[in-house]
Amino acid sequence: MGFRFSRQSRVHLDTCHKDLQAIAEKAIEIMDFKITCGHRGESMQNLLFGLGKSTKQWPHGRHNSMPSEAVDLVPYPVDYEDEDRFLVLAGVIKAVAHFLGIGIRWGGDWDMDGLTTDERFRDLGHFELLKRH
Repeated sequence: MGFRFSRQSRVHLDTCHKDLQAIAEKAIEIMDFKITCGHRGESMQNLLFGLGKSTKQWPHGRHNSMPSEAVDLVPYPVDYEDEDRFLVLAGVIKAVAHFLGIGIRWGGDWDMDGLTTDERFRDLGHFELLKRH
């Protein structure tokens, strides 16, 4: 397909954990998307919390570690109202993560039960590494 990351997507991706980088690098071969956020600093995290776009305040968000344990993506063409495109992207990301043996959780299915309609907070472009115990 020939998709590749823009310079800005690469800047965001470079702040992410190597496992998230590996997932994104493989997924871009399948579907075109951009990376809108990797690591998030204190002021941005608290701003997004205040706007209701995050459920966590600094420093408790998965974006707040360095490297970031979370990444936010948006499929091309960019249309934040096109949930179907986000669902397709989620399928690609989840399949790639599974293939690579990397545990992730998607913001469209926080409880990981396979249902997208039972979530109180939906963040369809958000993916995070599962915590290792």
